[in-house]
Amino acid sequence: MGKKSRVKTQKSGSGANTVVSPKEMMNLISELLQKCSSAAPSGGKEWEEYIQIRGLVEKIRKKQKGLSTVFDGSREDYFPDLMCWAQENGASCDGFTVTDFGTEGYGLRATRDIKAEELFLWIPRKMLMTVESAQNSLLGPLYGQDRIMQAMGNVTLALHLLCERASPSSFWLPYIRSLPQEYDTPLYYQQDDVQLLLGTQAVQDVLSQYKNTARQYAYFYKLVQITTGYNLEDDRCECVALQDYKENEQIYIFYGTRSNAEFVIHNGFFFQDNAHDRVKIKLGVSKSERLYAMKAEVLARAGIPASCVFALHCNEPPISAQLLAFLRVFCMTEEELKDYLLGDGAINKIFTLGNSEFPVSWENEIKLWTFLENRAALLLKTYKTTSEDDRSFLEKPDLSLHSRLAVQLRLAEKEILEKVSASGRDKRLHFQKKLEEGAPLPHFEESDIALLENNDTDAKLPIILRKMEEVEEGDGLQVEEPLLNGEKVSFGTEKIQQVSRDVASERMGQTQAPELSANRTEDIPKENSE
Repeated sequence: MGKKSRVKTQKSGSGANTVVSPKEMMNLISELLQKCSSAAPSGGKEWEEYIQIRGLVEKIRKKQKGLSTVFDGSREDYFPDLMCWAQENGASCDGFTVTDFGTEGYGLRATRDIKAEELFLWIPRKMLMTVESAQNSLLGPLYGQDRIMQAMGNVTLALHLLCERASPSSFWLPYIRSLPQEYDTPLYYQQDDVQLLLGTQAVQDVLSQYKNTARQYAYFYKLVQITTGYNLEDDRCECVALQDYKENEQIYIFYGTRSNAEFVIHNGFFFQDNAHDRVKIKLGVSKSERLYAMKAEVLARAGIPASCVFALHCNEPPISAQLLAFLRVFCMTEEELKDYLLGDGAINKIFTLGNSEFPVSWENEIKLWTFLENRAALLLKTYKTTSEDDRSFLEKPDLSLHSRLAVQLRLAEKEILEKVSASGRDKRLHFQKKLEEGAPLPHFEESDIALLENNDTDAKLPIILRKMEEVEEGDGLQVEEPLLNGEKVSFGTEKIQQVSRDVASERMGQTQAPELSANRTEDIPKENSE
């Protein structure tokens, strides 16, 4: 089947394999495992911890230099073998070919016209590397004994791939030889590239991913001491075209509604025109607030936790129905809370919380949009650079790919926050005008239930009837902001009001955000890997 397997052990620069003392290596691995298994660092210490972990990883990489399994030539040399192997095992190979698309890397190019909804690609199950195939490999005994492998399929597959890569007779060798030698996810960034992400919403996930990956590696090193849809009927993985493709056009797959932070962290690329881009914002009603119990009860009736992770979107409206409902309750007065708990039609009113057509009051709308405007402006102040600085930075001709990805992501977050702040300002002015004009407040009638249930617009659906897809309950989560110069910033009422005065000195002096807790929360929870 084409070229013979050409597997070899990579040599070090001296021309010989590096000799490493097993005891010395195990000491480094133990130190790494201990460091990665320690409790989350106190505020502002995450970057310092990352540098320490990275230092240990680099020491281990240096000790292991020359021990990797590599293949002769470039990956594209093995594409013919890959296609031949795929055809021999029942996969589809007609209608497309593998092509280098420059900055987008390798992808599929249509060799004929493909119609939308046409099934053009399928891969039989026997060709897939799965947890099941890992269980039937030399990893089987270890899988049967280790609970972490049983609980974390991604770790099992990673070990499965490593074992098969080291075997010259592996069934999957044609596939493995075609894989990249390295990737463009933040795990492969230089430290200076990662530092460009400080202050972004994504940096917490980046640092957490690095720590978790290092911990998993150290754990399995000590343990083992190694010296898109599925068709059940046809038992194969299938890919259907989502649009028409002309001959010679590149074929794309849909990754799902991922943000650019998710694309960069998990896929190693930035999608310039991502209509699903968003940034996360953590909000919670302070338990020390006098009205906490009432607000928590109204939120509970709407199916929303009192502490949540929401998303700010790049498109209009910038907030979901869930976040609108949360902010309305967040900004309610005591009388408004009583009305939604005990007033006439209180049960039905819960259905209107996420509906933009039925405000709680003009004052409530002004408060929530003022809060959102100020919150976005406050988040923008945590970045070390401005949007203009980032755009100028991206014009540098010698910018590395990883630095470019980091700055693109940083700029995209700022642009979303700028849009949210501007949208908040427009909404605030709109509702201030309504209040000044004495406009009548739209009142919800029971007959409006049909309107809420039958409209396709997300913002008009009853909150309580829909799954909260983008809201995650935190662990006593309050309001916590991203890293600023390597330090995490938590803001209380005083800070919010001060920034409100700085950012919006000409805005409503009497409208202040509800009290926010400055209590810290845990960072991103550890994966269940130990």
